[in-house]
Amino acid sequence: MKVLITGADGFLGWHLRCRLRAMSEHDVVPVGRQNWSRLPALVAESDAIVHLAGINRAPTGEELLEGNIQLARELAGAMRAASKPYRLIYAGTTQIGNGTPYGIAKEISGGLLDDAVETNGGSFCEVRLPGVFGEHARPNYNTFVATFGEAVLEGREDWLTVQDSVVELLHAQDAAATIEAALTSTEKLIRPSGHSVSVQDVLKLLGAFHTLYINGEIPDLRSPFELSLFNTYRSINIRERYPIFPKVNADARGELSEILRAHGRAGQTFISSTRPGQTRGEHYHLRKIERFAVVHGSARISMRRLLTNETIEFDVDADTQALVDMPTLWVHNIKNTGSADLLTVFWTDQLYDPSAPDTYYEMVRSPGGVSS
Repeated sequence: MKVLITGADGFLGWHLRCRLRAMSEHDVVPVGRQNWSRLPALVAESDAIVHLAGINRAPTGEELLEGNIQLARELAGAMRAASKPYRLIYAGTTQIGNGTPYGIAKEISGGLLDDAVETNGGSFCEVRLPGVFGEHARPNYNTFVATFGEAVLEGREDWLTVQDSVVELLHAQDAAATIEAALTSTEKLIRPSGHSVSVQDVLKLLGAFHTLYINGEIPDLRSPFELSLFNTYRSINIRERYPIFPKVNADARGELSEILRAHGRAGQTFISSTRPGQTRGEHYHLRKIERFAVVHGSARISMRRLLTNETIEFDVDADTQALVDMPTLWVHNIKNTGSADLLTVFWTDQLYDPSAPDTYYEMVRSPGGVSS
């Protein structure tokens, strides 16, 4: 099925495209600011539509209201012109009904799209989302989790005085999974449940993660929410946070250092040899934590953020005893750059399950370039 996604370059749009790339055979048509003028033609070529495009913040409430409604009007017009029975998934919000400009705008926009799609014999589904957080959200824009995750990493204390309240949070990959399922459902309204937590508890968790992780320790991640929050924290400033250099204890006998200290989470450790010039990896994970530790030889660890050309490389060797963790939603590999066999210890936070490995093949440097 050819699925058009508006707002494809935004935070949730990127997460949805990542999930569809990993988990489905859908042909994705991304629509963002750069190609919005082609919306009518792209709509006409598609079978289903996911409307994520929107304005979260604006100088005035009136601009926020009108901006979101105008996007819906333009999409509704394109669907009417195409005269096809689309399945349309609309990213709504739990703020609908609260009387705010954003909540009002989302409610009106949903009505416009519902009318347009049903005019042509299609079907409409609103996925009503609570607060969404996850890897690579924009600080001071998408979610307070990104804002305060950045503050914790930078050692700022402005987050300490934030007013407390209970919020409902849903990880972006869980939101994306709900949207994906809605494409083939017959439901008209889907309301996924998030995790209810106080703002202060989120900030305390981020602070606790940071205290352990700056020394390379993996926190006790007891729930899916804590794992998602930790992966979100790990995604901030990747280029500067790795490699991690553990404390080395040396005496007359030699040296001793820790590869991993995990607080209460199951895991699995592997060791591999790689011949000179050979490469391992060329895959990515949606949720799995994976650590590389070179114990003999030298290597280059390369990674690329999924669906982009953003790449990072780390040259590591056994002498420095460097540790590098693979960020979720980044394609990665490790290449032996030395003249002798490379020995690498790999650790993952999950026991390997061949029926659900959370490992998706893709090359860091794809010969065909990056696609949707």
